Amino acid sequence: MPPRSDEPRRDPTGSRRGSARDAGAADGEPRTGEPGIGGISGARAYTPRGRTVREERGTPARGQGAEQRRTPRSTRSGDPFRPALQVLDGGRAAARAGRRDAPAAGRGGVVRTVAPRTPRGPGGDEPPPRRRTTPRAPRRTDRPAARRPSRKPRRPPKLADSRLRLRLGTVLALTLFATIGIRLIFLQTVDAPAYAGGGISDRLRTVELPAPRGAIYDSTGAPLARSVEARYVYADPTEVKDSAAVAKAISPLLGIPVSKLVELMKPRKLEDGKASRFVYLARGVDISTAKRVQALELLGIGVHRDERREVPGGDLAANLIGFTSQDMVGLEGLEARYDDVLAGQDGKRVYEAGLGDLAAPIPGGYSRTTLAKPGSSLALTLNRDLQFRTQQILSAGMAQAPGGTGAAVVIEIPTGAVLAQASNPTYDAAKPVPSDPVAREDAATSFVVDPGSVHKAITYGAALQEGVITPDTTLPIANNIKMGDTWFSDTHPADGRRMSVPGMLAYSSNVGTITIAEKLGRDRLIDYQKRFGLGKPTGEGMPGEASGRLLPADEWSGSSRGSVPIGHSVDATPLQMAAAYAAIANNGTYVQPHLVKEVIGPDGKRTPAAAPVTRSVLSPQNAAALRTMLEAVTTVDHATGLTAAVPGYRVAGKTGTGWRLVNGKKQPGEVSSFIGMAPAENPRYVIAVFVYAPNGGGAAIANPAFRDMMQFTLRHYRVPPSTGGSAPKFVVYPR
Repeated sequence: MPPRSDEPRRDPTGSRRGSARDAGAADGEPRTGEPGIGGISGARAYTPRGRTVREERGTPARGQGAEQRRTPRSTRSGDPFRPALQVLDGGRAAARAGRRDAPAAGRGGVVRTVAPRTPRGPGGDEPPPRRRTTPRAPRRTDRPAARRPSRKPRRPPKLADSRLRLRLGTVLALTLFATIGIRLIFLQTVDAPAYAGGGISDRLRTVELPAPRGAIYDSTGAPLARSVEARYVYADPTEVKDSAAVAKAISPLLGIPVSKLVELMKPRKLEDGKASRFVYLARGVDISTAKRVQALELLGIGVHRDERREVPGGDLAANLIGFTSQDMVGLEGLEARYDDVLAGQDGKRVYEAGLGDLAAPIPGGYSRTTLAKPGSSLALTLNRDLQFRTQQILSAGMAQAPGGTGAAVVIEIPTGAVLAQASNPTYDAAKPVPSDPVAREDAATSFVVDPGSVHKAITYGAALQEGVITPDTTLPIANNIKMGDTWFSDTHPADGRRMSVPGMLAYSSNVGTITIAEKLGRDRLIDYQKRFGLGKPTGEGMPGEASGRLLPADEWSGSSRGSVPIGHSVDATPLQMAAAYAAIANNGTYVQPHLVKEVIGPDGKRTPAAAPVTRSVLSPQNAAALRTMLEAVTTVDHATGLTAAVPGYRVAGKTGTGWRLVNGKKQPGEVSSFIGMAPAENPRYVIAVFVYAPNGGGAAIANPAFRDMMQFTLRHYRVPPSTGGSAPKFVVYPR
């Protein structure tokens, strides 16, 4: 039978120990109602059956916390409640129990304590009951007091705090992003120039933005030459793997031989040693054809925007308009003369692009675009319909003179505007490559001739103006005359009879003209030649216009006194002679012939061309008298210009027979010409026709050609027939 709990016990040393209550009194501190953790006081000892000693013995000891003796089963250490209890009180109860029951522990006894249940009120917040105070027994001096552990009890491990982890993670994330952001800003601001400049030359691409070339219009606004959008096909030799297969695929589309395409696509080096990555295969390709090339998707073959010059009329005014290169640079004619006006200014786009499969503009990379400035357009004084008919008539006549050269000029009175200017041979300005360079020349401004008898109008005009002769003057004319060492004769011998001035013009008397020139004098004749525009370019607007040449006074010989007045020893162009007759038709006022009417800017603003140069050569009275005398050429019987007469209109003009000079040398054959005006009483137009026939017979071409051209011109502009009646009756040999 176990001993009573209130009997004295012995510790392992053999000393007697009192009950738990006595022990508590001996220590000088109460053992009942000792506070525990969380307001739980005291401890209860459990029996092997899980009940307290008090419960087993029926003695209520609530709040006293007296230690109970354990049975041998209580020495087990596999109590399932021990860990939980230790957690609840933080290990302090076990420590206290260890101090109180140190002897028992030495015997292998285990004391387990739990906090007593504390009654709470309905709200669960009543304070624990007050401890009972018992009279403390006098401290025993016969035994030493129990020693407490010198070190502090270990604290239980702290549980993880989720808020702390969240704050720590947030700080780390913000620090990481801030570091990355600062680095990016540093790279994009401080180091940006260094990184951007590295290898930029390899990344830059330049795309030309061609400026549309201005058009050339006639006086009615009809296009004579214009630019149309096209495409060019190019190759990158470094990307073309099988040039033969590629050439075979695109040759039928471009119309270029396979061998030529293969040669173009051969790899080649540039001057800097780098491989060439661009070569033109075709220029001015139609858009539809370019799309078919693109559809083949050939590696190394590309298509880009281009421009092609289109000449709707083909050979219409081709000798005047000229043509351009594939790069839209004027090479001949007005295209070359006004290239700076027509061309405009090309633009370009420079940008950074990737390499290889990423050969596209880099977003945010370097990019700069200079917009193209379109060229201005030219409005000419030419009339398309009149130009076409003039060329048609001239070509038909020149068919009778193989190997010859023809020129025709139509000038409007009084403006001096050139309405038509034809040359033969001619060419197709849309396809100038296979043409003959001679065929591309403008004969009216480059065809230097010895004008012959058409020059006589200048001699007679000067004589009238200087008072040497009058319209009624008559002179005895011999069949020939010797000047220096040269004899000059007439085709219509006068046999010494007196001949009127109109008669001298009608029969183109050399002797009569030389006789009048002798009275005029050399210096005055040269002066009037210059006034009528000979000896220098007219400034019409054509590039490379010949100036002709007048024989200086110090170079005159004895024969020059006879040859110069009748149009020999004089170099002139058809246009110069036409302008001289235009001065006679314009009441004696010379007006510079011109082709350009106005310049049309890209914005549509029209700027008139500079006013033509004008000067007075003859008085209106003398000019009118000379026109009347020139009518004898187309009206007098057996006159030289009967075939040039225009039915219904009075025509004043003059025939001529001269030579063609090349580098100062006379060419075989002859140059026949006719220059006239109509209506003679009030001239509206002057037409000059020159025909060089190597085998002769040019007069049979020039006179009828003038007639047909003048007739069409008068009808085209609806000029009514002459209202002043027929030309006056002229007497060649007055009695």
